[in-house]
Amino acid sequence: MNNAVGIDVGGTFTDLAAIEALGTVVTRKVLSTPADQSVGVAAALDAFGALPGSVARIAHGTTVVTNLLLERRGARVVLCATSGATDLLELRRQERASLYDLSVHHAAPLVAVGDVVAVGERIEPEGVRIPLTEAEIARVVAEVVARSPEVVVVSLLHAYADGTHEQRLAQALLLALPGRQVVCAHQVLPEIREYERTAPAVAEGYARPAVARYLARLGETVQERGHPAPSVMTSGGGMRTAAEAAREAAALALSGPAGGVVGAAAVLRAAGYDRALTIDIGGTSADAGLILDGEPLVESGGEVAGVPIALPRVLVDTVSAGGGSIGWIDDGGALRVGPRSAGAMPGPAAFGRGGTQPTVTDANLVLGRIVAHRMSGGVALDVDRARRAIETLAQALGASTERTAGAMLNIADAEMARALRRVSVDRGVDPRSCVLMAFGGGGPLHACALADLIGATRVLVPPHAGVLSALGLAMAPERREAAASVMQRTSAIDAERVHSLAAALAAQVEGAVRAWTARTRYVGQGYELDVPFTPGEDGSAIAAHFAERHRVRYGFVLEREVEVVAVRHTASAQAEIVRFARHGTPTWNSQALVDDGSPCNAEVAGEAVITLPDATLFVASDWTARAMALGGWMLERAP
Repeated sequence: MNNAVGIDVGGTFTDLAAIEALGTVVTRKVLSTPADQSVGVAAALDAFGALPGSVARIAHGTTVVTNLLLERRGARVVLCATSGATDLLELRRQERASLYDLSVHHAAPLVAVGDVVAVGERIEPEGVRIPLTEAEIARVVAEVVARSPEVVVVSLLHAYADGTHEQRLAQALLLALPGRQVVCAHQVLPEIREYERTAPAVAEGYARPAVARYLARLGETVQERGHPAPSVMTSGGGMRTAAEAAREAAALALSGPAGGVVGAAAVLRAAGYDRALTIDIGGTSADAGLILDGEPLVESGGEVAGVPIALPRVLVDTVSAGGGSIGWIDDGGALRVGPRSAGAMPGPAAFGRGGTQPTVTDANLVLGRIVAHRMSGGVALDVDRARRAIETLAQALGASTERTAGAMLNIADAEMARALRRVSVDRGVDPRSCVLMAFGGGGPLHACALADLIGATRVLVPPHAGVLSALGLAMAPERREAAASVMQRTSAIDAERVHSLAAALAAQVEGAVRAWTARTRYVGQGYELDVPFTPGEDGSAIAAHFAERHRVRYGFVLEREVEVVAVRHTASAQAEIVRFARHGTPTWNSQALVDDGSPCNAEVAGEAVITLPDATLFVASDWTARAMALGGWMLERAP
């Protein structure tokens, strides 16, 4: 066999999907090991049982960077910033964390105030105003060395246009601090806006040592089993080798969720659709995404754990609403669900691993929406434990057990529906025009309720729904990117200029499939849109692409000049080909009590529970589920 293997580490489960030589899929699911994710990866590989030499490629989705940012466990970073601009991380954009609640504050910067070193230099759009002298370099290096940093980040004003000062200072720091990492902001993100450029550069430095250690440990674990070193999914939906990923840690901030949307897009195209909202519900969180024209929507920007990461990312809006989300009562006596999660240990009460607090999984069990006695991953389910946990919460509320369980699900569904609206309505996309693709261990359970909340009338539950993120990782091609600052009006950009920009970027990366995008805006506008272009076009063509996208996204266009802020080139390998063959025979029943052994070509009217090989599908009343030829299920709401 010549398997391509994808391994996705979630908060509760670690999922494996292997694409065999003929395109068929084998899946495994094991409990995650939060203290060291590589242990769970090894357990998944052992459960798969591949012989040494039988695996051609391992693709990995990890939450290592996300966890570092959430838990603030990264490296000690010293930041070198232009004198007069040393408070960027504190000032941010001067917006409030909460518009109406003055007690809410932004997350603390990743660099302590005392670890920011001012650099006496200044480059302005017109050129060098204050030169960076050798004496100033020596002074700055001495100050940095005195602080004994693990990583140094150099972010100087306007280095996106001229990075010479950053490079000179970085070279001196590398000589003075052998073996330490030095990160230049213009190499992480060569675009305007100093805060948005500095923040991801600091995140890169903050996460890089831990990511390098983790990937080295993971590589050893995998290679001990006779398999190749893993590649790693980036936030933008492409793969990097482990060596590359160790040098581009900030690009891994949304590594895992991106794999799910990539896999969902492949299934969507195979089913004959081109537009979908996606919801990936795991044990700890739920991730909402958007697919347009058959491809995941990729944007720049967004935050992870309060840290802006202005790098290309597959659009994902994450909320703390998963199977392990805990139900509780706030100080006002109101029922809440999340953000705390039972995780893998101890897990929901139903897992019988010491958990006693009521979770969304327990609520689904109590309401009969999960009928299996054992989840994929080898976890036995105890309905009595689940009921006792919900009963404790119900007594505190003065309500019945079933009503409390139903209320917990309604609260979780409302939170996820808000995320689905944010990724669609905020971008001018009507949710009613989309298929809702529901996957992850909990996605098919909540699919009908979420569709009702956003007005969707079709739900697609893909084959291998419970491990689709891992399958997306196995399918994702290697992808590399290069970017350059432009800052020119389209009226001044001719076809020769476009061609030279495209050629310069193409020379930096290799790949069989190439694409170019321009970050464009109206002159004076405070935000950009990414528009595709080809090397043979000129500035007027790019302006026309921008106007059309602006009209679709915002409903209007302006009689104003357009400017190109930056251009980006993506080079990808060919993706893996998958046969979405049905795996296993699903069973269903209308009372959620009796295994009826329905054939694979079943059409099931709700209310019904369909037990899938790696998830459970709940068909609500007024909904009908039909098994698809490619595997998976299509659900439609009655008119």
